[in-house]
Amino acid sequence: MTTTGQQVRLDIGGMTCAACAQRVEKKLNRLDGVEATVNYATETAQVTAAADRDHGQLLDELVSTVEKTGYTATEPGRSVGPDGDGDSAGTADDGDEQAEEPDRELGLLRTRLIVASVLSAPVVLWAMVPATQFDYWTWVSLVLTAPVVLWAGLPFHRAALINARHGAATMDTLISVGTLAALFWSLYALLFGHAGDPQMRHAFTLIPERGDGTGDVYFEVAAAVTAFLLLGRYFERRSKRRAGAALRRLLTMGAKSVTVLRGGSGDGSAGTGEGSEETTVPIGELTVGDEFLVRPGEQIATDGEVVAGTSAVDESMLTGESVPVEVAVGDRVTGATLNTSGRLVVRAERIGSDTQLAQMAQLVEQAQSGKAEVQRLADRISSVFVPVVLVIAIVTLIAWLLTGASAETAFTAAVAVLIIACPCALGLATPTALLVGTGRGAQLGILIRGPEVLESSRGIDTVLLDKTGTLTTGAMKVTAVHPSAGADESELLRLAGALEASSEHPIARAVTSSARQTLGSAPGTLPEVTDFRGLSGLGVEGVVEGREMLIGRPHLLEERGVEVPLEARMLVSHAQAQGATPVLAAADGAFLGVVIVADTVKRRSGWAVRSLRRLGLETRMITGDNAGAAGEVARALDIDEVIAEVLPEDKVTEVRRLQDQGRRVAMVGDGINDAAALAQADLGIAMGTGADVAVDAADITIIRGEPRSIADAIRLSRSTLHVIRTNLFWAFLYNVAAIPLAAFGLLNPMLAGAAMVLSSLSVVLNSLRLRRFRGS
Repeated sequence: MTTTGQQVRLDIGGMTCAACAQRVEKKLNRLDGVEATVNYATETAQVTAAADRDHGQLLDELVSTVEKTGYTATEPGRSVGPDGDGDSAGTADDGDEQAEEPDRELGLLRTRLIVASVLSAPVVLWAMVPATQFDYWTWVSLVLTAPVVLWAGLPFHRAALINARHGAATMDTLISVGTLAALFWSLYALLFGHAGDPQMRHAFTLIPERGDGTGDVYFEVAAAVTAFLLLGRYFERRSKRRAGAALRRLLTMGAKSVTVLRGGSGDGSAGTGEGSEETTVPIGELTVGDEFLVRPGEQIATDGEVVAGTSAVDESMLTGESVPVEVAVGDRVTGATLNTSGRLVVRAERIGSDTQLAQMAQLVEQAQSGKAEVQRLADRISSVFVPVVLVIAIVTLIAWLLTGASAETAFTAAVAVLIIACPCALGLATPTALLVGTGRGAQLGILIRGPEVLESSRGIDTVLLDKTGTLTTGAMKVTAVHPSAGADESELLRLAGALEASSEHPIARAVTSSARQTLGSAPGTLPEVTDFRGLSGLGVEGVVEGREMLIGRPHLLEERGVEVPLEARMLVSHAQAQGATPVLAAADGAFLGVVIVADTVKRRSGWAVRSLRRLGLETRMITGDNAGAAGEVARALDIDEVIAEVLPEDKVTEVRRLQDQGRRVAMVGDGINDAAALAQADLGIAMGTGADVAVDAADITIIRGEPRSIADAIRLSRSTLHVIRTNLFWAFLYNVAAIPLAAFGLLNPMLAGAAMVLSSLSVVLNSLRLRRFRGS
């Protein structure tokens, strides 16, 4: 697609299959100077047009074209010009309303499903169980069935009409024709046959009497098919609704307001001196060059440069690395990261769509668009199956009439063909297997998003594993304590834990937690600390039991004249090479020892890697952590290839590189920095203990964050897909075998309806086999 010119994004409504998206895309690309890509999965169109075209006229032309095609189109709120700047077409409230629109559509679909289910149940019961029938039950069935077919089934009829206008036939066509034919033929039987008699009962005859086909009604067929297929459509819609959740969550992660420093003279210039005034403004009013204040515990408002102060910044949402990064004057910081300790003054360098967070959101959106080619197996088969069935029904009608049979007999045979071919079992094939499979997965702590996920899992051959939070705990923990010669390990941990208890730094919390666990001390029973003082970027100091304690980086002890032994220096170098953080302690000017703090490997990570290999999958680790930490984890888990110190866009690039090589890639991660890669991968697996954005962008979620469930998730997905394919095979085999019988008048349509119910039951029973799936 052309990269210059103005970019317009449209929300497209009314699409029911991938063919709809292709149809809209084809119509838009016929417009002069327009290049368009329509994404069925996200229900959007990305359009590029000449930069000099009037935006209003262009938008009107695009919307008009889409509406003439039979769908709806609206602009979500922004168009981007050639210079990269954007003009907002709406407020935040507008965006909220637009985000809620899919919810209203899903709610209407849910209402249709509930109404259809409630009204269909008694109709099916009366038709299938003669003992429950009563006088005029057929007329009551008409009253209950009519709203099911005409109102609840309206989406199918509307889609069929749109497809017919363009000379196409899909599964919606067969559903619409079959249900309407069953309804109106039954109405004809009521009005002109003996089906309306008070004592009328269904006669289950294999071969109907020639010349009298007006005795049977097929309300239960029309109602049940509509209800079953609405169930499948509802689950599909709910799955698609979640496709944009990651993007919306990313866009709302940043700070909503910011404390800007203005010059005390009132000239509006930024400043950091004592004359500067603090003014809290909405984030939208922040401009490049403004200096803003970030207090401990606050999010950094936007990307910028530190101009005053020192602190530790938690960048785990960006890099995945669990250790906070120390920043000082001159260092760059990223918007939406967390300031954990000191006070910072930052000069804004990038705002709005130019920030790292906004670019991550764009990566997620692009990656999701790349998965728009996924199409249901039933839709692919129906492109051939549906037209063939319609032709057979028409040929059947004509052939019977040419043989001299009555119109009733001919029409009965044609209706029987439509009913026997109506995809009730086909409609159940996917949702029932998905319900059972996902239900079993939920019991095992695995959430599967939808049928597209199952298809994606089939060809996976490579698994990319994030490190922090996926294979490791993602939390800092004391891994070793090395006291100096003549000192006691417990004493070192007790004194260090007491002093660090007054700090909010993640490393300090890890030391204090370890001291309490090791010494069996309850909170508050560690020694008291006086004269505590935090030394930003270096460590802390204070008095513990009359001793002047100092804890922090090696550089801090050197500044204070504390001699660090050679053995301790070697321990520090070794720990840093492995990606761990060494903390040195001194008391009254004398060296006490080294406490090593690091992220730790989850207990079952090694088992998880071995399980993936047993499935024939190649495993690689990709992480934002430093090479030392990554290499240490890789050696412990026997992972051959490691890609370390990567940014979010690098993870996406690596996934795409593997895909370009013909590989089918699964990505496993838990952080915001993994979201785009999870969306880009053929199969995204998120650890549920991680960021919500990662969970939203993924296809499968491991609820408890248990590594061994990664292999179980792939196994369950493949098993569920196998059951779906088996269901589809038997459903179509039933159609192929029964259609000739119906065409030759050897099947009463009522018996065909009963057989259809039995085929549906076989699909359900086959799906229930997934309940026996066992996890590792």
